[in-house]
Amino acid sequence: MSAIGITASTATGLPATRLRLTVRGRRVLAAAAALPAVIALSLAIVGGGAALASRDSGSPAGSFATVVVSRGDSLWSIAEEVAPSADPRDVVDAIVRLNALDGVTIAAGQRLAIPAEYSAGR
Repeated sequence: MSAIGITASTATGLPATRLRLTVRGRRVLAAAAALPAVIALSLAIVGGGAALASRDSGSPAGSFATVVVSRGDSLWSIAEEVAPSADPRDVVDAIVRLNALDGVTIAAGQRLAIPAEYSAGR
């Protein structure tokens, strides 16, 4: 026989086979591939919650002022009063976010936190 016609399977005497994965092998391979993503997600969930709940000096104590809503007040009127030179839409948005309000409805007697950048006017 010439060297050109000899393949690896005939040279070693073993039959040529393809790699076949069983169902169990596919499951093991998929689990091994997904493991780093699961670990990273777990660390992000565990570490992210601690950062939100910390009482460190991430937010200075004087970062907002408090106002009591009077009868007939709206977020818009409060925004115009506390920051006459700012766009009331931006001020209302900042008040809603700071107070974690579900909407823009407020009630008389309710205490609202006003961001420090706007609290000088009231």
